[in-house]
Amino acid sequence: VYAGRHRERAAYRWSVDVTAYVAESSRRTGIARTLYASLFNLLAKQRYYRAYAGITLPNEASVALHRAMGFEPVGVYRGVAFKLGRWCDVSWWQRSLRDDTAPAGEPVSLRMIDAAYRSRLGLDR
Repeated sequence: VYAGRHRERAAYRWSVDVTAYVAESSRRTGIARTLYASLFNLLAKQRYYRAYAGITLPNEASVALHRAMGFEPVGVYRGVAFKLGRWCDVSWWQRSLRDDTAPAGEPVSLRMIDAAYRSRLGLDR
């Protein structure tokens, strides 16, 4: 699993695009859910508010995973992706990471979170 910037413009800096890729032999084992849960926890600590995921259609397993992880569908880009020799539709999904009423505060890097954690534990000495 990983996350990346949703859009370049400053107004979108609290949103991320996320994805999960799991080897076929490890599918339906709960690994994607476990990894996503850890990722979402980190993203919330980094002060991100929304996660977006694009699912190339058809892909019932990915749709089921994202529904189970609290994502809701927001739309479909028609013929936007060229994969395996054909144009594909991509379904877009969103999920909240934090309460919308929390102050926006600037997102922080994992390095900053790690430094704060190490300091709290006295490991920075």
